[in-house]
Amino acid sequence: MKKLIALITFTCFVFAGFAQQSDPKVNAAVQADSLVQKFYAVNQDPLYWFSSRKNTKRAAEWLTTIESAMSFGLMPDKQQIGLIRAELLSVNSKDKIQTEKTDKQITSLVLHFIKALQEGTVSFDYDEVSVPRDLVYINQLRNSSKWIPVSKIVSKLDSKDHDYLVMKKYLKDSISNTDSVKLKKIALAMNYRRYLSVNKQSEYIVANIPEAQVKYYRNNQLVLKMKSVVGKKKNPTPTISSYITNIVTFPFWNVPHSIASKELLPKVKKDESYLERNRFEVVDAKGNVVDDTDLNWDEYTEKSFPYFFRESTGPNNSLGVLKFNLGNPFSIYLHDTNSKGGFAKDYRFLSHGCVRLEKPAELAKLLAADEIDIQALKSGKKDTESKIIKLDQKVPVFIIYMPVTVDGKKVTFLRDEYGLIQ
Repeated sequence: MKKLIALITFTCFVFAGFAQQSDPKVNAAVQADSLVQKFYAVNQDPLYWFSSRKNTKRAAEWLTTIESAMSFGLMPDKQQIGLIRAELLSVNSKDKIQTEKTDKQITSLVLHFIKALQEGTVSFDYDEVSVPRDLVYINQLRNSSKWIPVSKIVSKLDSKDHDYLVMKKYLKDSISNTDSVKLKKIALAMNYRRYLSVNKQSEYIVANIPEAQVKYYRNNQLVLKMKSVVGKKKNPTPTISSYITNIVTFPFWNVPHSIASKELLPKVKKDESYLERNRFEVVDAKGNVVDDTDLNWDEYTEKSFPYFFRESTGPNNSLGVLKFNLGNPFSIYLHDTNSKGGFAKDYRFLSHGCVRLEKPAELAKLLAADEIDIQALKSGKKDTESKIIKLDQKVPVFIIYMPVTVDGKKVTFLRDEYGLIQ
């Protein structure tokens, strides 16, 4: 399984091209900023902030507001802002090229702040739920009244999510600027809440890795909450924003090749009866069953093993009797388990990366009511026929790494099990 690729733990929304205006790479980055390009295409004028004295004054007001962005859980680079402010005050209107560059730099700074303020700055290892909202942010800037203070515009655009607002108040009242770890944790959590506010739908699932918990929402109401077992530190669960498209009853477990070659193959080479005792079949790359008695196990190594292992269906399967498929390139899904003991533990970072569910049948019933026969799931035996239940509507699933949770007005900081917050 592919390991966790990247997690933005404390992201600076400020566009990277602001540090040195003389740096050609910086200027090229600003020029290539698609959000800025779209803005000027809509604006149909190479100048926005320098098109009038009123707009130039407005730019200074935006810079002042953005300097205080830490109150929103966003980290501005004040040195970069200072450079832009200096350019704003000293720009020579006769130098058309430099004026247009500075105009674009201010636009990039403001637009990325507006964007970060509303959808957050988290980065998923795989994300197919997010949709581009560039034109929304462009129109918000262009249509903002010049008579309303920037601070009031920002307050209107800011997230209204309950948990976000509780964390925002906690950040203001209870965290000092010197407590960098808590600052990073709450900033990351606030960004996740912003992301969820923008991208969630009427029905969705949130699996929070540090919390080892899964929640199902319908019409913005929490309908089902359960414990989960997630990836070990050496096999971390990736962050994923995707959709459940179908549910599989009595699934086979197609063992990932890395587990098959590194963990199961040595056991089979030591004792060939291991496969039969543990209900595994050998299959080729096309899924065809191979007669394992014809194989010379001693000739295979971790790198040369050409086959896969597949576990028979039934209640003793590692995936249990239910599997919730969701799109992603990591072979990660939500599933039942034949090892229920993990849910009784406080420490539940025990899997190879997939998310095991404490209440899979209850979730399946909520997602596909008439298609799920709870009694049949309970009475199923080995080699029960596997069936795929396609959902009428795909359901968003957000597997996140949010190290702060909110219950009412109580804020709880969670352990950073994967050590991602530096």
